[in-house]
Amino acid sequence: MATVLQAYQFALDPTGQQQAMLSSHCGASRFAFNWGLARVKAVWDQRAAERSYGVPESELTPSLNWSAYSLRKSWNAVKDEVAPWWGENSKEAYATGFANLAEALGNWHTSRTGKRAGKRVGFPRFRSKRHRTSCRFSTGSFGLSESDRRHVRLPRIGLVRTHESTRKLARHVERGTARIRSATVSFQRGRWHVSFSVEITKTEPEPAVTGGTVGVDLGVGHLAVLSTGETVANPKHLDAAQRELRRLQRRAARQQGPDKRTKRTPSNRWRTTQARIAKLHTAVANARTDGLHKLSTRLVAEFDTVVVEDLHVAGMVRNRRLARAVSDVGMSELRRQLDYKTTWTGRQLVVADRWYPSSKSCNDCGAVKAKLRLSERTFTCDHCGYRTDRDLNAARNLAGLASSPSCGATKNEPAGNPRKTSPAGTGYRHGKTPTQRAGANAA
Repeated sequence: MATVLQAYQFALDPTGQQQAMLSSHCGASRFAFNWGLARVKAVWDQRAAERSYGVPESELTPSLNWSAYSLRKSWNAVKDEVAPWWGENSKEAYATGFANLAEALGNWHTSRTGKRAGKRVGFPRFRSKRHRTSCRFSTGSFGLSESDRRHVRLPRIGLVRTHESTRKLARHVERGTARIRSATVSFQRGRWHVSFSVEITKTEPEPAVTGGTVGVDLGVGHLAVLSTGETVANPKHLDAAQRELRRLQRRAARQQGPDKRTKRTPSNRWRTTQARIAKLHTAVANARTDGLHKLSTRLVAEFDTVVVEDLHVAGMVRNRRLARAVSDVGMSELRRQLDYKTTWTGRQLVVADRWYPSSKSCNDCGAVKAKLRLSERTFTCDHCGYRTDRDLNAARNLAGLASSPSCGATKNEPAGNPRKTSPAGTGYRHGKTPTQRAGANAA
């Protein structure tokens, strides 16, 4: 038995008054974030101005501690003057804004000092009303309703009806195998949602139905090709919705939309059309996520070891001819689901190295082709004459990595971003290396 953190999200069906209270709480969180950020920027600008006048470091304006605790302490001292209406919302709304600000400033600082890997994180920006609104409750009376399974309880808001039953989470709570840690309400995809962060105790996983190892080759023509020979069709949800999406977007183009330059406000018909477009995108995203969940759950339930590729999806979507098709597949989402589901069930996830030639290698003799065009859908080995489907050959090569992970695979490790091992391309364009590096290599 193991204890894991799991999220349960439910769509809410609030009344008009409850919608106003939810919006007020999320607005209070945004207000606290912007207020704290303004104080931090004011102190930074003041210290920078004093340095420009030659003021010694010991005589500069004292720096402001941007921890969530310090920000809340400063807020409590002036909240009656800054926001006389603060009592209309729960204190957790303001704590959420300060916690988000402290995390954003911490991420920026660690990225700036080189302690954070990955893409450079910029300085936090002020949040507008168009920003994704959310509010987190970690104290107070929140959780599921004790009377039925179609309501949730939120602090200061009360019982809110849900669009779906909460029985899955309720059964865990009744058995004592789950503890709700926090609740986060957010407005996204045209609906209010609540997400519960739950500490849940997982029982011993059931043994795999089939067992063994399966290699999964993801693609655009097919969602996935398994090493067992099974082909999972790509439903192409976005392509199916393109006709209706184009029609709605053409309608919105003919209507009066917003214009920041002339400060023109959008018409009600434009807002209605935009709501229909958002609803269509939501349906597409939900259908895609549902299909990926079903596939990942089936793979984890049937096999002991799952082998996938570490695909560079961000680079693939840079191709304007493939960007929409690649984005519609959801390759990164499937990888993410397999990562935590294999951990929960005690299975093994093997991730092939990004540069492992799964498509170019012959599954029969192991020979590697020098070139293999994307248009060549049938793999033919020049060494032994082995001939099979390109994707099936890649899936079987991936399955073979489970027995020899040293050939370019990692086990249950997070996705990395390996740099090019060759010095070519790190200097000038067209693969030319810097002069000093070339001279050093020649010496």
